[in-house]
Amino acid sequence: MTADALVQSILASLPEIVVVTGACALLILGQLVRKGQGRFLVCTSIAVVLIAALATLMLVGEARPAYAGMFIADRFAVFFKSIFYLVTVLTFLLSRKYTDIEGIESSEYYVLLLFALSGMMIMASATDLLSLYVGLELMALCTYVLTGFLRQQRRSNEAALKYVILGSISTGIFLYGVSLVYGITGTTQLDGMAAAVTGAPLDPGLLLAVVFIVAGLVFKVGAVPFHMWVPDVYEGAPTTIAAFMSAGPKAAGFAVILRVFLNPLVTASDAWIIVAVIAVVTMALGSFVALVQDNFKRLLAYSSIAHAGFALLGVVAGGADGIASVMLYLLIYAFMNLGIFGTVIMMRNGDVSGEGIEDYAGFARSHRGLALLMLLYLFSLAGIPPTAGFFAKFYVLVALVERGFVTLAVVAVLLSAVAAYFYIRIVMVIYMREPERAFEPALTPLVRAALAVTAIGTIGIGLFPAWFLGLAQNSVFGG
Repeated sequence: MTADALVQSILASLPEIVVVTGACALLILGQLVRKGQGRFLVCTSIAVVLIAALATLMLVGEARPAYAGMFIADRFAVFFKSIFYLVTVLTFLLSRKYTDIEGIESSEYYVLLLFALSGMMIMASATDLLSLYVGLELMALCTYVLTGFLRQQRRSNEAALKYVILGSISTGIFLYGVSLVYGITGTTQLDGMAAAVTGAPLDPGLLLAVVFIVAGLVFKVGAVPFHMWVPDVYEGAPTTIAAFMSAGPKAAGFAVILRVFLNPLVTASDAWIIVAVIAVVTMALGSFVALVQDNFKRLLAYSSIAHAGFALLGVVAGGADGIASVMLYLLIYAFMNLGIFGTVIMMRNGDVSGEGIEDYAGFARSHRGLALLMLLYLFSLAGIPPTAGFFAKFYVLVALVERGFVTLAVVAVLLSAVAAYFYIRIVMVIYMREPERAFEPALTPLVRAALAVTAIGTIGIGLFPAWFLGLAQNSVFGG
């Protein structure tokens, strides 16, 4: 690599360098600062993310390939990195009081979140299966540890153990697919893979490789049949980490899926048929199993599974409109899901965990404003107009219909109607039930700020969906 190429590569990956450097510095400084450590950790962590975001804005424009074609800084990557920054900053804001209540406040908590962020950023920019693997594992290893951060709770330890075991299996499956691709095409770069199959009959070995790669990637977004870890991990992990994983790593997984699945290699293998089946089954399982959940975090876990299935339909649609619909869906999902998780986090106070749906009985009687916020997030998750969640689903359905997948669109609408029931069920508990006991949410200025941002995002995109869709369309690679 020449000196100029090295400089260009460093500039293209400057946001990642900022985050990793900031995480290393915070790891050291966190051991030195004792007075007001919580405030220092939150402020420093947010500052690192904001500096990285500024460095990312400097890269907006033409695509910048780096590291011999293994990495690229393009509009597609910038869009997803913006989602990652949003999710991470909101997680920091929600964590300040929660970590203090749970007794897990330490610099390692924030350092691991920053390293997980850097892994997601690498995933969004990866154009080679090996660089993709590096980012994926960096993110995964950090989330494994964060899941088990409540070390005194058995369910947290159990969740982390299950996550590690199943995650390792999915990684092995993914790497086996990568090895098959390399053995057949002689490359692991996405462009090289495309060139290897252009104008040639599809090798059956490549179809097998695609199946293994698909299996490894759908695990990361919690799609069937690799969804088993999601409910247990969401329930056992600290609620702030469950919120982070529900939006950040999921968006990173879809960023990878969009780059890999819309490659000519995957298109030639008719993998969209596999994805369509996975999407429908994922929506069905998530929607129906959520109906019988009494634990709020487990309900949101199955909700996350159902939403992953809906977003996969945008991958099936393909094309610029399909990609843009998925990107918009993930942005909206980040706002509304972090918002509803934020209300669960604020309920963790004293002997109230906020995890039981019954904890919210009569909530509207004592906290009308917060109940209205919950109503907004729940209606948006259900896809009820005119919330942002409605437009998230609407544009996916439009992309499906335009590509001729009318039956899939009808099935998606029917399953969305099923999913709406368990969201409305919570609304009924909040507004129609009598309060069972008095409780005071753990509201702090930082939690209020996080809820304000998520509410503004949910309402704002609902009011101006076309503008945000245009932003997504302008960020589609090759668009």
